[in-house]
Amino acid sequence: MSDAVAELSEGALAAPVIKRLSFLDRFLPVWIVLAMAIGIGLGRAIPSLNTHLNAVQVTSGTSLPIFIGLLVMMYPVLAKVRYDRLGTVTRDRRLLVASLVLNWLIGPAVMFTLAWLLLPDLPTYRTGLIIVGLARCIAMVLIWNDLSGGHREAAAVLVALNSLFQIVAFSLLGYFYLELLPKWLGLSTQGLHLSVWKIAETVAIFLGIPLLAGYLTRTIGERLRSREWYETKLLPRLGPFALYGLLYTIVILFALQGHTITSRPGDVARIALPLLCYFAIMWFGSFALGRSLGLAYDRTATLAFTAAGNNFELAIAVCIGVFGVTSGEALAGVVGPLIEVPVLVALVYVSLWAKRRFFDPLATAEGAP
Repeated sequence: MSDAVAELSEGALAAPVIKRLSFLDRFLPVWIVLAMAIGIGLGRAIPSLNTHLNAVQVTSGTSLPIFIGLLVMMYPVLAKVRYDRLGTVTRDRRLLVASLVLNWLIGPAVMFTLAWLLLPDLPTYRTGLIIVGLARCIAMVLIWNDLSGGHREAAAVLVALNSLFQIVAFSLLGYFYLELLPKWLGLSTQGLHLSVWKIAETVAIFLGIPLLAGYLTRTIGERLRSREWYETKLLPRLGPFALYGLLYTIVILFALQGHTITSRPGDVARIALPLLCYFAIMWFGSFALGRSLGLAYDRTATLAFTAAGNNFELAIAVCIGVFGVTSGEALAGVVGPLIEVPVLVALVYVSLWAKRRFFDPLATAEGAP
């Protein structure tokens, strides 16, 4: 969302984690709550807002204002990805294979299980959470990785891989977890009308377009100037726009859903519970796996945070594009970043504690296995 944390020295790692977050990221839950409040107030002040927003619609039946907001939300995220790092994927096969298994097999399965166990009577929220589980983290993880002293190059490679995998795998996994698997298990999906092509179209638009734009921006920017200029000058200017796009989308969503949300505040808490369980299971499980594989601390931290984080921007875009801005699925996607930031900040502290407790403090990123 905002720019990645600057290069961290050993001395910087000793500083309080929260102080090393940028101002925007540090108070992200506050901004989200404010956006929710503004949206609810706006919806009450302008009852006909939905009619005005839908006056001009673009592909997928999404109104033009929402369409623009979603693209603005995704573009800076994908402009940060270091696509050239894909050439280094074979350097540590243990890390690569473990990350792919955790992200594309274990993660979606864990979220599917939690959603059905904890939200059996709330199908729209359950569907939204399953979609969140399919959207693997591609940007915010760079912040948690740096704060915890994770391996920067490995994180860049895994983020680039996740970005490309989502183009191909998201719609197929969506069909599997939302339609095929529930039928095999005898679970009721009554009322769920889903088209795998609709998901594929939405992903192609809201991930494909900003992915291409992000790739071209980095490639052209580095070629015309330099990588240092791109990462220290341009990205800090682009980064905040992802947060602006997210907050703008939240304002619109809550303006249209305000009455439903205020009449059922307990629903937000119920959505938060499986998310909290998901973060705990994925992070601690992935950290333990990295440790058991004999990975050095920096790679273990990278494995844990890339497995635990999610691409909420894409999940929100898919929920809105497929189910509509007033859907329960979209609301479930919005609750995600509200919960993710404080939880993963806490896990950064846990990671740094585990480094002191379980790893050789003299081991370095370059010399570690």
